[in-house]
Amino acid sequence: MCVAAWSAVASIGADATHKRRTFRKFTYRGVDLEQLLDVSSEDFMQMVTCRARRKFKRGLKRKPMGLIKKLRIAKQNTPELEKPACVKTHLRSMIIVPEMIGSIVGVYNGKQFTQVEIKPDMVGYYLGEFSITYKPVRHGRPGMGATHSSRFIPLK
Repeated sequence: MCVAAWSAVASIGADATHKRRTFRKFTYRGVDLEQLLDVSSEDFMQMVTCRARRKFKRGLKRKPMGLIKKLRIAKQNTPELEKPACVKTHLRSMIIVPEMIGSIVGVYNGKQFTQVEIKPDMVGYYLGEFSITYKPVRHGRPGMGATHSSRFIPLK
């Protein structure tokens, strides 16, 4: 290579080191996060899927509203730059609304409460989708009685 080619390669490398990494800006159905937090419940209802829209149209009952109130209180009582306290719930069918972003919810999976930190990407989904109710099968591992050699393993 000639000297001119080396200087061109060096200048490209210098530009690459100073280039800042740009992060993807979150949008929900074309609405960015700041606007989504300010949107009214009627406008948000028009953004969600038809199943969620039907649920909101039939009205939020006492328990889901109680959960939202508890999440508000937990956020208000949190010191600056810290995560809010976990709010436990059995409401797996609760649809995540923008007001819940940043909260920590303990979702019951039938045995224990799984802590779920609500992120902007979770808006419009159900709480239950983030708390698995079963233990996934682990195929290929022999257990008791899987082979004839396991007869000679003492139980305890």
